[in-house]
Amino acid sequence: MLMNTSNPIGEATVLTELTALLAEGRVKVIDLTTPLTPQTPALRLPAPFSNLIDFTLEEVASYDARGPLWSHNNIHIGEHFGTHVDAPVHWISGQEGHDISQLPVERLVGPAVVIDMSAEVSANPDFMLEIEHIKKWERIHGTLPRGAWLIYRTGWDRFAHDESLFLNSDDTGSHTPGVSAACAKWLAEESNISGFGVETVGIDAGKGFDLDPPFPVHHYLLGNDKYGVTSLKNVSALPTTGAVIIVSPLPLVGGTASPARVLALVDTR
Repeated sequence: MLMNTSNPIGEATVLTELTALLAEGRVKVIDLTTPLTPQTPALRLPAPFSNLIDFTLEEVASYDARGPLWSHNNIHIGEHFGTHVDAPVHWISGQEGHDISQLPVERLVGPAVVIDMSAEVSANPDFMLEIEHIKKWERIHGTLPRGAWLIYRTGWDRFAHDESLFLNSDDTGSHTPGVSAACAKWLAEESNISGFGVETVGIDAGKGFDLDPPFPVHHYLLGNDKYGVTSLKNVSALPTTGAVIIVSPLPLVGGTASPARVLALVDTR
C-alpha cells in the first residue's frame, strides 16, 4: 500500500522552512570552491610521472558569425584540477570501488565538521594531523558524526593565488600539511565520515610519498570507500560544527575524479 506523502499547500515542512531561512538570509551559503582559471594551482608530479592538463577555455562562438545570438566555449581540464573530488578508483587500494559517477549522492551531502590546525601549520608547513588531535576534538565536540565530511583547516587557501607558494616546493620536495599514516588509517577504519576535505592541492601531505604506505590518506580512505575533496577556500567562514556541506562532482562515467562545486549551509541565527 502506497502512503500519500504530499503536503497541503502552505503547510510547513523542513524543506520549506529551509528555503524561507535561505531567502531571509538566516541560513547563509558559503562557497568553498576555488575558481577555475589557467592560473589555478595544480599538482606537479616529478619525472618520470605524467601530469594532467591545466584548465583552458576555448571560445567556439561569441555573438558572431559562428553563433550570432549566443556565446559558448569548450572546456579542457584534467579530472584532478582545482577543487575536485577523488573517487575510490583513483587509487590502487580502491580500484575495485566506485568511479566518480557512482558515488552515492546521499553521501555527498552531510554534516561539515572543521578541525582547525592553522596555528600549528603556520609554525610548521609539514605539520601532520594525528589521532590525538582528533580525539582531543571529539572530547570537546563529540564523536565525528556519521556521514560527515571532516574539513581540515590549515589556512593554506591564503596561498591559492600563487602556485609557487601553494605547492611550497624546494629541492627536498613539496612542503604542505597533511595527515600521518596512523591517523589516515584511523579515519578510514574507525570513523564514520563520508569524506575528508583540505585546502591544499591534494588530500595528502606534500611529503606524503615518504610515508608508509605512500600517500596514506589516498591509500586508506579511498580503499575504504571514503572520498576526498581538495583546494577548498573560505573554510575559515565555517563553524566548527553545525554546517551542512554539499559536494557536487560531475558524474563522469569511468572517471577517477571530477572538478566540483562545494557549498556549505551555515546557520547565522
